[in-house]
Amino acid sequence: MKAWVLGGPTASGKTAVAHLIAKEWNAVVLCADAMAVYRGLDIGTAKPDRTMRAAVSYFGIDLVDPCQTFSAGEFVRAARDAAEEASRQGRPLIVVGGSGLYISAVVLGLDASPSDPAKRAEWEILYRDGGVEKLQAALQALDPHAFESLSDPRNPRRLIRALERAASGQPSPRAWAVRGGLSPICVLRRNPVDLRARIWFRAREMVENGLIEEARRLRAEYPGLSATARHAIGYAEAYSVLDGQLSEEEAIQAIARRTWRLARRQMTWFRHQLPATWIDIHPEESPEAVADRVRRAWEEHGPVDLHV
Repeated sequence: MKAWVLGGPTASGKTAVAHLIAKEWNAVVLCADAMAVYRGLDIGTAKPDRTMRAAVSYFGIDLVDPCQTFSAGEFVRAARDAAEEASRQGRPLIVVGGSGLYISAVVLGLDASPSDPAKRAEWEILYRDGGVEKLQAALQALDPHAFESLSDPRNPRRLIRALERAASGQPSPRAWAVRGGLSPICVLRRNPVDLRARIWFRAREMVENGLIEEARRLRAEYPGLSATARHAIGYAEAYSVLDGQLSEEEAIQAIARRTWRLARRQMTWFRHQLPATWIDIHPEESPEAVADRVRRAWEEHGPVDLHV
């Protein structure tokens, strides 16, 4: 199965663009968003609204309750459902999102290589004795490209996993993509000033549109949220408002700051992990104009093979 893939950081406008193209093509859309899988987390995740979902078939949304855990493997199964439905109906499939783990899971396939406990213990001792810097130096020596591709090069868990892969002779995910001749995905990009302004505007809009009340309902219905859902951007801050720890204005600022950090990490991931065609968006450019450029890029490079 092949799909047209559109990525980009949060607040870049990718959902609106994908929706426009999906309506024109009568396509099925798979949302690759790690938070959109949770039922009830609606305002804070900027899911497609009811009107959008009535016009386009969306998958990857509202898959589990927020008290449940969810993995990349489960997302791959949801992606398989979307691909099978699109194939059955003879319709194109569009994958859109900013969650790098989910996009790589369906484009490159999950890394199912076994971990070597003895080797892992060596890297953990190295980390204990020398800190993150020693892990970084070891990975740079073994596989410099793998080190460059890490979106968070100070995360010891990711460094150790990359070291395990490098020590076993496995290529980095980026190397898999290049070696396999992967078609580039489309990635939306805005200049930092524009993106940051959009993030700040969206944070305020979410609170004004009822994020705090949504969090209140979630707390009443699901007293125990999963670790992932509990720390979702927007909801942790909304809970702090409910607990009297933050004012609404302080929550808006906190949401915007965390979202901006997330957007920067997402852009780092897209720069290093997959071949990409970049669509640079002017602040005044309409979603329709961006959609036209995305369509032309897709037509030039073709769809991407899915590993689901």
